[in-house]
Amino acid sequence: MATIKDVARIAGVSVASVSRVLNKGPKVSKKTIEKVLKVMQELNYSPNANARALVTQKSTTIGVVIPDLIDPFFASLANGVEQVARKNNMQLLLSTGLVSAETEMQAINVLIERRCDVMVVHSKKLSDAALIDLATKVPGLVLIDRYIEAIAQRCVWLDNLEGGRIAARHLLALNHRSFACITSKHQIDDPLLRLQGFQTELQSVGADIERNLIEYGEPTLQGGEMATQKLLASGKRFSALFVYNDAMAIGAISTLEDNGFKVPADISVLGFDDVLLSRYSRPKLSTLNYPIEEMAMQAANIGLEITAKRSTNTSDASCKHIPRLVKRESTSFKQ
Repeated sequence: MATIKDVARIAGVSVASVSRVLNKGPKVSKKTIEKVLKVMQELNYSPNANARALVTQKSTTIGVVIPDLIDPFFASLANGVEQVARKNNMQLLLSTGLVSAETEMQAINVLIERRCDVMVVHSKKLSDAALIDLATKVPGLVLIDRYIEAIAQRCVWLDNLEGGRIAARHLLALNHRSFACITSKHQIDDPLLRLQGFQTELQSVGADIERNLIEYGEPTLQGGEMATQKLLASGKRFSALFVYNDAMAIGAISTLEDNGFKVPADISVLGFDDVLLSRYSRPKLSTLNYPIEEMAMQAANIGLEITAKRSTNTSDASCKHIPRLVKRESTSFKQ
């Protein structure tokens, strides 16, 4: 395998010159660049990322911490960071936090050990204090789907409270007045805020959800199925169902249809996230778009700007995102 010394020897230049060509440094003649690139191509030379990092003292990797690898929502998050990494000729390092404070810290420490100066971190269990402390130690650490006022310029987040309100307004506009809700059993901000926003908007027009028409479960297809079975077992009637995420909503639709209910003729179902699967469910799922891929790209770019000391972001205004209602086929007007 060819080394940087081989390239320098055959090209007739110094190792430092080859390094400057690789890193697009200043004061390198066009002739030298052409000569070095030609030799690299002939030798099929590929620079070692770790070696380059040691020489330049700059990380060649972007790290990302997500809860798991199964949920398509988090796959979209990782894909957004990867796009930025690829554009900047960097590698992506992925670590999982499993919605546990201990595991989230372990995942971040793995990336620190791998010299990741830029990290996009989805953390729901680490304390604000722990994340603020990490932000002082990791130059390009940026939080996604989390807002901490003390490090607002490093937070890219969604207004889940407003998302719940938008969901309620949509169902109210369709003349629904009897509601049920399925949400995540995990004690994290997202499900709590979405439910709070939904209830607040209903209460503003004198409506509400009966206590036994709120069910909790794993944020998965199976979790949605099981929660819907419990709702139906209560014997209570409802015409509209607001669900924490698209996976649970699709599971809910399956269970409703299996029990003789037509969606949306009998019960309207509204999801949240707008993952790819929501466009192919039957009926196609009405939902709220969570622009997670766009947000992940923004977070990665903020991390790069901070480490390059180019950041001019002194406000969190541009880092706040509002969900967008996507009307499809699973919600309809209540006759």
